[in-house]
Amino acid sequence: MDLNLSDEQRLLRESAERFVAGSYDADHRRKMANDPLGFSPAVWKQFAELGWLALPIAEEFGGLGGGAVEIGILTEAFGRGLVSEPYIATVVLGAALVERCGGTVQKQAILPKVADGSLKLAFAHSERAARFDLAKVATIANKTAQGWRLSGSKVAVLDGHAAGEIIVSAHIHDYQGPSGRIGLFLVPAKTPSVAVSDYERLGGGRACNIELSDVQLPQAALLGDGHDALPAIEWAVDRAMAALDAEAVGIMQVLLETTLEYTKIRKQFGRPLSANQVIRHRLADMAVQVDESRSMALRAALKVDANPVERARAASGAKAKIGRCARFIGEQSIQLHGGMGVTEELEVGAYFKRLVAFDTLFGGSAHHYGRHAQLGRNVVPA
Repeated sequence: MDLNLSDEQRLLRESAERFVAGSYDADHRRKMANDPLGFSPAVWKQFAELGWLALPIAEEFGGLGGGAVEIGILTEAFGRGLVSEPYIATVVLGAALVERCGGTVQKQAILPKVADGSLKLAFAHSERAARFDLAKVATIANKTAQGWRLSGSKVAVLDGHAAGEIIVSAHIHDYQGPSGRIGLFLVPAKTPSVAVSDYERLGGGRACNIELSDVQLPQAALLGDGHDALPAIEWAVDRAMAALDAEAVGIMQVLLETTLEYTKIRKQFGRPLSANQVIRHRLADMAVQVDESRSMALRAALKVDANPVERARAASGAKAKIGRCARFIGEQSIQLHGGMGVTEELEVGAYFKRLVAFDTLFGGSAHHYGRHAQLGRNVVPA
């Protein structure tokens, strides 16, 4: 298998890294951290102009037809700048679910708006009692004569406060009662009886909790034809984890480079820290774990469209491994910087916070080691 980047992929990487380096500095990140929106609408518009919002969307709906590898190239560059724009929520999760589950009319109405930056999406699926089990959904969608009535609560909805449309998962109850199917419903953010309470995420960006109190929706709010959406949800979350894996690799690369540079200029007893053999060993271990993480992230991206078990094992294996590597690299970077590593003036602490947040998104390392082991029992030997 040829794992070298194509010319188009190299151009994407170079342009993304150049844009992030020129647009995201410490002052910009501090400004966004204090902004109620949590990101810059002007930068989001630039994302659209650069074609990044259209990247994974099919060409027939105004997209560029890119895949998970291209998304990974982009999100790794985002990690280097701690980008807080709602790319994962809108493009990687929201647009992917619309494209996978929606009808033709829904796709034509939504996806071109995502591609041009005029519509942001969010995916409301997690619930307090689910504990990262994607099949556990307590929110209910009751069929009515006019359409649907949704009731329930969602937590940790990425960038839900900024979304124009929120994709909400719910168990479908038709006229005969519970159907056993999970449906996805398009809920306009300003719909009456939808209460959104947002908060700052650790490491940048925002998330929210959503309360749905007998929300009345038309029949057309159901995404697609009502088939069980759980397989599509699992696919989209595995896809999002692959993108987040790449973002974490970008963050770890910055921490490695920053720490290496610091140990070269910081002197102790008249010698640079990097002259100490123990410090060199630590830096070597950090470099090895960055490379291992990059390989695992690429594997997860390459397996996004494989069969469900193979895809899920690759996604969970990468999430578990990269989560452990991320914590190690973050802790080593903080320690080697000494007391300055946890100050607001030094960016190391901000990058470490984003890595801590990464490890909890869609389940931590312990959860995914367990999921990987469970899926391994379902693999039929060749």
